[in-house]
Amino acid sequence: MDILYYVLFTAILALGVASVNYVLVSRQSSGTPKMKELSDIIHKGALTFLNKEYIVMIAFVIVAFCGLFFFINKQIAFAFVCGSFFSALSGQIGMRIATKANAKTAFAAQKSLNSGLRIAFSSGTVMGLAVVGLGLLGITVLYTFFHFAPAVIYGFGFGASSIALFARVGGGIFTKAADVGADLVGKVEKGIPEDDPRNPAVIADNVGDNVGDIAGMGADLFESYVDAIIATMVIGFGMSALPGNKGVLLPLILAAVGIISSIIGNFFVRTKEGSNPNDALDIGVFVASAVMAIASFFIIRFYTNSYTLFFSTFAGLISGIIIGLSAEYYTSAHKKPAQQIARASQTGAGTTVIQGLANGMFSTIIPILAVCAAIYLSYRFGGGLYGIALAGVGMLSTLGITLATDTYAPVADNAAGISEMANLGEKVRARCESLDAVGNTTQAIGKGFAIGSAALTALALFVSYIQVAHLTALNLTDPLVIIGIFLGALLPFVFCAFALQAVGKAAYEIVNEVRRQFKEIPGLMSGKAKPDYTRCIEISTNAALKQMIAPALITVVTPLLVGKFLGVESLGGLLVGSTATGFLLAVFMANAGGAWDNAKKYIEEGNFGGKGSFAHKAAVVGDTVGDPFKDTAGPSLNILIKLISIVSLICLPLFM
Repeated sequence: MDILYYVLFTAILALGVASVNYVLVSRQSSGTPKMKELSDIIHKGALTFLNKEYIVMIAFVIVAFCGLFFFINKQIAFAFVCGSFFSALSGQIGMRIATKANAKTAFAAQKSLNSGLRIAFSSGTVMGLAVVGLGLLGITVLYTFFHFAPAVIYGFGFGASSIALFARVGGGIFTKAADVGADLVGKVEKGIPEDDPRNPAVIADNVGDNVGDIAGMGADLFESYVDAIIATMVIGFGMSALPGNKGVLLPLILAAVGIISSIIGNFFVRTKEGSNPNDALDIGVFVASAVMAIASFFIIRFYTNSYTLFFSTFAGLISGIIIGLSAEYYTSAHKKPAQQIARASQTGAGTTVIQGLANGMFSTIIPILAVCAAIYLSYRFGGGLYGIALAGVGMLSTLGITLATDTYAPVADNAAGISEMANLGEKVRARCESLDAVGNTTQAIGKGFAIGSAALTALALFVSYIQVAHLTALNLTDPLVIIGIFLGALLPFVFCAFALQAVGKAAYEIVNEVRRQFKEIPGLMSGKAKPDYTRCIEISTNAALKQMIAPALITVVTPLLVGKFLGVESLGGLLVGSTATGFLLAVFMANAGGAWDNAKKYIEEGNFGGKGSFAHKAAVVGDTVGDPFKDTAGPSLNILIKLISIVSLICLPLFM
């Protein structure tokens, strides 16, 4: 019990530090009246979308709760509601501070680069620590409340997964519909800058950055975090190698240590004028990882009287860093892959797309090898299947700071846009652009980290499924198992097709609306009239809420149908197939999209003709293709592979 008190204290500490950062950021100045006006529009637009999205989520939660309550388990139903609430709450907290911090970051950048960095990063810290604090708090309280029965807490994970699916898919559709619409008409047709205030879709684009990359990413990693911990607790429940409840409590202890490590890492994020802000963020992450590695070694040695499980935690921690650095290499504007795409743009959009696709496919090699190495090392030296699950906990242990560096990016992006629209001058714009450029890199790393953690979490959940279903192995000569594998391999492709099609349909409406405003509003192009920003926000909101239903339904319904009509073994095959192709497809799409984006930015820096050149127009087309790849379909696959596993676990009693 003393250990659980320590874990609870750490979770509350994370929320306390997040609250302090929230207050400190909120007290900063938002700058000029024009900056406040722009920030308020973004803030209200983001909250309007979230509130409408929550109506759909609440309806789903009510239906799912009734199904769990009457057909599965009342305790699981209660845990499901708690998971849904905590996940939605973490998204609200992150969204509210991020949409306040954008103008504050731009205004602070007038003073110095470090001032702007600190505000943007502090707002990200609120999100990161809120996610880990609420996640660990919810698991620990429910575990204690339900008399130390870890399997019941799967309901908490199911709730987190459900909210994550809607937040990621809906937010992704919103942000990319607005982004694609703004680029196609603004950059390609009108030849105006990216954040030009004359473009009616530019504010919707800024709103989308928040709903997709903050609320969506936060819900995604909240789900991974709690699912990894819960799966490890369940597998550890039956471990004979660790007496008592040590196998159950160890992931909670490591998660608590990770929170402390993340808080320590936050203090090292500082930069100087003229230096690269990316180095400051990297130092914070590396310090947190080093503290986590050293502390976990001694804690595992003391708590288990052995050091072998440390290798599992360490393998997960290192593989997460490797996957993130790999994503940075394949997407950064200053690395060879993205520059090759920029060079290909000189011959047109076709070669831009071809080179980007090839780059995305090559980028899957290192993440797969990193995860395979983590699986082998954690299994070989970390106590078998329990070690594999513990590797997932290790990878996510420093989520408090890795998520902060990721959600920093949309704030910096919005700040750059506000500095342009509010005419803050070249010096401030250059500083904000510097912060934004770093954000592109940290976002790529964050997406790679999210995908890698999803793969290990899904694997841990699969191990739990095998254990709970009392299966010793999957028989590959059984035709039903093979059918399950093929159906599972198919599912990510169908899911992505729905997501990409949804962005296309929504973007079509935005493009027509932007064209209409440029045509019908006198003086808009000359800057004498204001565009109707609200109309574009409304179109993106309604389209996203409508189009997110189909991909959400197939994720929940497919495992139910396979389990009911083809059996438990076939459902196990479904989990194998969806995890394998889902992981690969997610890496491919995220990195291809990121590389297209930064190839465009590399040209905009003055290479291959610069802005407005033939190569630039081709690169914009490539970026348009890549936008739904990296911000809608690719990241949503993280939730797909985890949610299928959770639904399968929760509903096993119906199939056995």
